[in-house]
Amino acid sequence: MVAMKCTAEEMIPTAQFDVLYSPLAEDPMLGEIVRCYVAEMPDRIAALLASFESGDRGRLTMLAHQIKGSAGSHGFHQLTSYAAALEQLARGHASDEEIGAAVGALAEACRRVRCR
Repeated sequence: MVAMKCTAEEMIPTAQFDVLYSPLAEDPMLGEIVRCYVAEMPDRIAALLASFESGDRGRLTMLAHQIKGSAGSHGFHQLTSYAAALEQLARGHASDEEIGAAVGALAEACRRVRCR
């Protein structure tokens, strides 16, 4: 039997998420901060995928933890559950397939983050 290694991109669920908005984006004082956070999201996704594909669970755990906290702070509370699930799996003894599915779900949710 040949072991197959899937990339996180291949594990991204096909079901579509709704676009995720932050209620803070409309705030006159916080809107610019939220816009900057959204603009940085492609880099966060790339770092998640690279960490998974290189097998760096320590970095993956750290990135998931950072997203869990920062997403909530920026009003994207929907992301926190995906990030928390990935953090827990990456810290534990989960299989690459389980972690890959969680990376894919979080990456897809992150792709849906928008400012109004």
